[in-house]
Amino acid sequence: MGDGAAAATQLAGGAPIQSTLDATDPADWLALDAAVREVAWHRPQFLPGWEPSAPPPAELTQLGESRLALALCHRDGRIRQEALLQSVRYPGLLPLVVIRCTDWVEPVREHARRLLREALNVGSALDLAPLILRVGRRDRGTFGVDALGHILRQASPGQLAVLFTDPDRIVRRFAYRLAIDGRLLRPAELARAAARDQDIVVQDLCATAALTAPRDEESNEGVLSPLLSARNPRVRSAGVTALRRAGHSKQAEPFLSDRSALVRACARYVVRQQGGDPAAWYRERCMVPNDPELSPGAVIGLAECGNRADAGVLRPLLSHPAAGVRARAVAGLRTLDCADANQMRPLLDEPAAEVVRETATALLPSAKELPADWLLERTSSQRPRHVRVGAFRLLDAHGGIVALRAAVGLLEDPDMKLRTWAAQSVQRWQPSPDGPRGDREVGELLDRSRHLFSDFVLRRRKWEAGVDS
Repeated sequence: MGDGAAAATQLAGGAPIQSTLDATDPADWLALDAAVREVAWHRPQFLPGWEPSAPPPAELTQLGESRLALALCHRDGRIRQEALLQSVRYPGLLPLVVIRCTDWVEPVREHARRLLREALNVGSALDLAPLILRVGRRDRGTFGVDALGHILRQASPGQLAVLFTDPDRIVRRFAYRLAIDGRLLRPAELARAAARDQDIVVQDLCATAALTAPRDEESNEGVLSPLLSARNPRVRSAGVTALRRAGHSKQAEPFLSDRSALVRACARYVVRQQGGDPAAWYRERCMVPNDPELSPGAVIGLAECGNRADAGVLRPLLSHPAAGVRARAVAGLRTLDCADANQMRPLLDEPAAEVVRETATALLPSAKELPADWLLERTSSQRPRHVRVGAFRLLDAHGGIVALRAAVGLLEDPDMKLRTWAAQSVQRWQPSPDGPRGDREVGELLDRSRHLFSDFVLRRRKWEAGVDS
């Protein structure tokens, strides 16, 4: 709103629109539209002569482009409607006509729609598409979107391509839907778009269209290759699943060890459909504990489709030289419900943060069985941050005075995030139902953290713990 108010003030002084706002940015036009009414109503001194009940400072037919832009945003619907009549003199004001197509005053809205319908062609539609689609999210915004779609269905693939790279994902979704409906892009182009775009809706749209379009063996390669090499797992999984339909099920095997669980699951489906055994494939690769070629995806993949007997294959991998393999081995043992607390405990001192994170997660169900003092030592500021975080997760899950003692001790931790988590733990702390009441240490710990509570809440927390205030 601040930028819109500044633009409104400059336009009132006669500054040209091109130097006042970015005419290609929908946000600038919407901010101007909102700011003109706010400034004119609450700060009329910034727009002399534009008080809420006053007519424009001059006849609208005599206004230049800058002041006419203000008239198109005026609070008075009669002034906005008259300004629309004059806006045809200035094509640069068409964005404000787009905004008026959703005006709450019906005569203004209908007149703006008539003007937009007359002004739209492929060129102007491409320029206005981001703004029309942004305004289209408002009430009464469907007219502009429908008109835009009608015009852009006449655009060539080259013309429409400018919208495929628009920073607004809503614009890209709209453009790709038009291209798919009009069959303007070849399957290989759609596959490359699915692999390139960061928006999951565009990825799904383009990948689905690429895979369902008729294609021969040569175009198959042009479609599958970009999908299978995409960074996004949703796109890769679509490509892996399509291997079966294309008759290339054997190519799915390398994806059994993909870093994504979704891709691994799709690869297992394809391999099973051709009579393969994914579990045996995983076991074969995990049997050599120090194999430098072993991938983390193969380790967790074994747990995903194996059984509890496979825990014997995973346990030796806890000492594998690669941190990723060790972390997935911990996760795999947890998945198989074979995580032994005594065997896992030493891994909390691992130098690799991902291993400690997985170990803490695996030990959470056994948190109360772990030695509290041993865990508390690992929250010392001398320990690496990831070790402190893992130990605190387990102490917090322990509950009771153990959790409170650990949280209060971390209120002065050098890491801001850990301090924040500790403070939140103190604030939500409740005495254990089976714990002793009236513990003096509880009162001392709550007093050390009194800055986190109001006086009333602190007294209540002490009363709940049976501690005298």
